[in-house]
Amino acid sequence: MACRFTELVVDSRDPEALAAFWAAVLDYRVLSCEEGAVEIGPPAGFGGAAPTLVFVPVADPTPGKVRLHIDLSASDRDQEAELARLLELGATPADVGQTSDVSWQVLADPEGNAFCLLRSRVDPL
Repeated sequence: MACRFTELVVDSRDPEALAAFWAAVLDYRVLSCEEGAVEIGPPAGFGGAAPTLVFVPVADPTPGKVRLHIDLSASDRDQEAELARLLELGATPADVGQTSDVSWQVLADPEGNAFCLLRSRVDPL
């Protein structure tokens, strides 16, 4: 058997605030808070079908372009409606050098981490 992707760890200046943003975006809930780190995940919790996100406190997250980012696909609305919801939650448009003819939207979370909203829709878990 191969490994499974179970969690993604994100350095953050304010783990609680960033976890709250991503929990609202993904309809996740807080699973644990230990030593300043906040883990969020789907209702099934750790080890379920979807990975959890762990926000760990780091005084000065690494500057520059990150090598990983999160891609999202809406599950119950089209891309335009989901984009409006994400902007309401505090996401901001981001320019990472994409052209105007791409099918995805590039955004940044409240701490400036880039993520993409894809045009494709997926079934909810």
